[in-house]
Amino acid sequence: MLYLIKDLDTRFSRLLAPLTPLLLLFTRLWVAWIFFSSGMIKYQSWDSTLYLFEYEYQVPLLPWRMAAYLGTATELIVPVFLVLGLLTRPMALLLFVFNIIAVVSYPLLWEKGFFDHQLWGMMLLVNVFWGAGLVSLDHLSGLARRPSRLLE
Repeated sequence: MLYLIKDLDTRFSRLLAPLTPLLLLFTRLWVAWIFFSSGMIKYQSWDSTLYLFEYEYQVPLLPWRMAAYLGTATELIVPVFLVLGLLTRPMALLLFVFNIIAVVSYPLLWEKGFFDHQLWGMMLLVNVFWGAGLVSLDHLSGLARRPSRLLE
């Protein structure tokens, strides 16, 4: 019985394996769109952005004006790297930390947007652990290496 279950699992894994690059691309594109859109809103209404960073957001350790510039730049630049699949692991990790800071800095997110931030965080972690996949500049340029090669 255990052999049948293991065999079924192996067949199922082989069937789904070709879809893995599409899953990795999907997670990159989804999260990139969310954060880039947020960055564009901040950029297009800069006075409102400055107001929010001064009076609403409570970014730890950074002066509010620096937090506004760094936050907006992060949301506009890092998603481009994710879409291209370039330096995917470090960029996804950077955006993952940024996502945590966003939740910590704005207590109202706990009430209405915390689930979304959890979802985006999990999608980012998928790319931190598995990389960008075959549909990426990381793969085309040879930047993506299998962990087993790194250990050799």
